[in-house]
Amino acid sequence: MDASTSGSPSIQYHNIPDQPIIPVPISPSFNRQTRHCFGDATPGEFPLSANPSIVLHVLTGCNLDPQDLAKLEATCSFFRQPAHFAPDHELCLSELAALDMCQKRAIFKPMTLEERQELKLRCGGSWKLVLRFLLAGETCTRREKSQAIAGPGHSIAVTSKGSVYSFGSNSSGQLGHGTTEEVLQPRIIRSLVGIRIIHAAAGAGRTMLISDSGQVYAFGKDSFGEAEYVVQGSQQVNTPQIVESLKDIFVVQAAIGNFFTAVLSREGRVYTFSWGNENKLGHHTEPTDLEPRPLLGPLENIPVVQIAAGYCYLLALACQPSGMSVYSVGCGLGGKLGHGNKNDEKQPRLIEQFQTLNLQPMVVSAGAWHAAVVGTDGRVCTWGWGRYGCLGHGNEECDLVPKVVESLSNVKAIHVATGDYTTFVVSDCGDVYSFGCGESSSLGHNTVDVDAQNLYYLEQYGDEFDERLILYLNLTQGNQHANIMSPTLVTSLKQINERVVQISLTNSIYWNAHTFALTETGKLYAFGAGDKGQLGVELAANQTERPAPERVELDLS
Repeated sequence: MDASTSGSPSIQYHNIPDQPIIPVPISPSFNRQTRHCFGDATPGEFPLSANPSIVLHVLTGCNLDPQDLAKLEATCSFFRQPAHFAPDHELCLSELAALDMCQKRAIFKPMTLEERQELKLRCGGSWKLVLRFLLAGETCTRREKSQAIAGPGHSIAVTSKGSVYSFGSNSSGQLGHGTTEEVLQPRIIRSLVGIRIIHAAAGAGRTMLISDSGQVYAFGKDSFGEAEYVVQGSQQVNTPQIVESLKDIFVVQAAIGNFFTAVLSREGRVYTFSWGNENKLGHHTEPTDLEPRPLLGPLENIPVVQIAAGYCYLLALACQPSGMSVYSVGCGLGGKLGHGNKNDEKQPRLIEQFQTLNLQPMVVSAGAWHAAVVGTDGRVCTWGWGRYGCLGHGNEECDLVPKVVESLSNVKAIHVATGDYTTFVVSDCGDVYSFGCGESSSLGHNTVDVDAQNLYYLEQYGDEFDERLILYLNLTQGNQHANIMSPTLVTSLKQINERVVQISLTNSIYWNAHTFALTETGKLYAFGAGDKGQLGVELAANQTERPAPERVELDLS
C-alpha cells in the first residue's frame, strides 16, 4: 500500500492554550468505587500519576489531532500531576504529545536541540504549531510518499521507499542515466540506489531530486535560470550531482519556474536561483548564478510549508499561528499574483482575498498563467488568466483575485494541479475533475473503447465498416481535444476503480502536455502527449498521444 492515508488528508487548525501542569488535590468525596487515576494498593485501580508514560502512549499512539488533544487534556485535568518527561518538565500534556509526534517526522529527527528550539520560535513558540507546520508540508507535497512528476517531455516517478525512475526526452541528460538517449519505459536511476529520495521536481531539460538528508541532486541543464525554450546550458550533467551551493541548507522541496528555480528549507525559508534583479525576486543575480539567495521581504520571518512556481512567478504557502496564508511574487501578467491587478511584485505579498473568503489554504498550485488553492474545508479557488476555461468559472475571463469555483460546491477537494491553461481537482473520495485546454488529450475526456466500437461497426455496417470507423474516430478525436469550460468528472479515471490521490500534469508553455494519475495503492496511469516516451507506455505506430488512461508498468508502493 502507498504511504498515503486512506481518508482525506486534512489538517485541523486550532489555537489551543497551553495550561501549566499543577497538582490537583483529591476531594475526600472522590468516588473510589470506580476506577480512577489516583490509585493506591487497591486491586483494579489505575495509577496514572505513577505511570505518566501511559498518558503519553494514549496521546501519541492514537493519531489524535490538536482538537482531540485539547478535549482530552480538559477532560483529564483531574489526574494531572507533575510529569518527568525529557526534555521539558514544564510541558502540558498536549505540548508533550505534539513534541513526541514531531520526533517521528523524518525531517525533524536529525535536528539538534538548538535547531529544534529555533524552529519552535519560528513557528510561534509551541510544539503544536511545529507539528502543524510539519504535517502541513507533508500533506501538500507528498513528502516521503510515492509521487509522479509529469515534466516537460520527461517524467520522474518516486516510490514510497525513495527509489527513482525516469523516462522520456533526454536531450540534456535530464533522465540521469549517464546518456542523452530517450527512454521509453520507466528505468531506475542506478546511481541513486541506496539514497532515499523524498521529493522530485522537473523542468524543461532539468531534474532536481531531494533526499531524506536534505541533499539536492540536479542533472540535465546546468543552469538554474534558463528560459525553457533555450536548447541547453553551457554544459550537460547526465548523472545526478549534489548541488554544492545548497550543501549547508537542509532542503525539503524544489520548484522549477521559467527563468528561475526555488528551494524550501526544513525551517521554512525560501531561496531562489537566478532571474533575481530588483524588479523580480528582490535581489541582484545573473541568469547563470548558481548561488541560492534568500527570498527577502515579509517571508523572512514566517515559515513556509510549500512553494509552487509558474511562468515567472512564485507562490508560497505560509504557516502562521493565526492560520495558513498565501504569498506571491514575480510577474503579475494576467492577474496570476492574485492582488486585484496585473502588476509585478518584487517581494512576496500576502494575497488578502482568502481572509475575505474565510478560507484556510491547504494546497497551492501555480500554473503557467493561472493559479489554484484548495482550502481545509474542501473549497477550490482559482485566479489569473482564464483562457480556455482553465479557471472553471464557465468563461475565459481573467480573475484578478482568488474566486471560489462554485460548480465544485458539492465536492470536497483535497488536491489540485495546474498546467498551461489546464486544471485538475481530486476529491476526498478519489474522483478527478478537469477543465481548461484540451490539447494533447491531456484532460482525459471523451475517450472511447475502440475495440468495442470496432465490433459494433463491424456488426452494424459490414463492408462499410472502415469508412464509418474512420469518420467516427475523426469525430471523437476532435472531442478529445475539446476545451472544457467548467469542472467535469474524468469518467475514464472513474472506470479504473481505484482511488486517485495525486494528479501531475505538464506545466510548460512550450511542450505538449501529459498527465499522471497516482492511486492509493501505488498504481500509476498516464494519458496525453507521448511522442518522447514520457508516458512510459507503448504507443501504436504513428501515434503521438494517448487519450485514455493506461497503466504504467511500475509499482510505486
